[in-house]
Amino acid sequence: MKKIAVFCSASFNIDPEYNDVARDFVRAASSRGYGIVTGGTIKGTMGVISNEMRDNGGYHLGVIPRFMEQYVYPELSEVKWTETMAERKTLLREGTCAVVALPGGIGTLDELIETFALIHLKQYDGKILVLDHKGFYQPLKALLDHYVQAGMLCPETMDKLHFAKSAEELLDLLED
Repeated sequence: MKKIAVFCSASFNIDPEYNDVARDFVRAASSRGYGIVTGGTIKGTMGVISNEMRDNGGYHLGVIPRFMEQYVYPELSEVKWTETMAERKTLLREGTCAVVALPGGIGTLDELIETFALIHLKQYDGKILVLDHKGFYQPLKALLDHYVQAGMLCPETMDKLHFAKSAEELLDLLED
């Protein structure tokens, strides 16, 4: 089974539309036979994804640091425990064909940028995709374009980061 790591919000204080697009993505990915790997908690969009995977009968691996044990989603297909957040990020990507960043906070940004750096260093060979619902990631894209213009990021690396406006477009990019 192909697996996709999904980076997303753990906040309950976000526009409900972000959770709606997360549901759309998970439903579409599951219907195409992809398993999902997330942080595996009940919090925010992670909990929404967990519910959707449970309801769709799809495979859902949760990677959770032990200090967050009280937040574990109870109906994951599988759980991998870690001691640190750094170890968690590594295991989130392990064995995946892609990472997808849904709209999220600083943790999502950290996971996305680290993975982007690993792609540049040829330490991760999956795809890196961003769901840019309502232009959420346009400020980041503008910053990275600035890095390219300033010579701090090579255009070939930037070309490996794909932005999509919808779940279906994202999955189409994944299967290209």
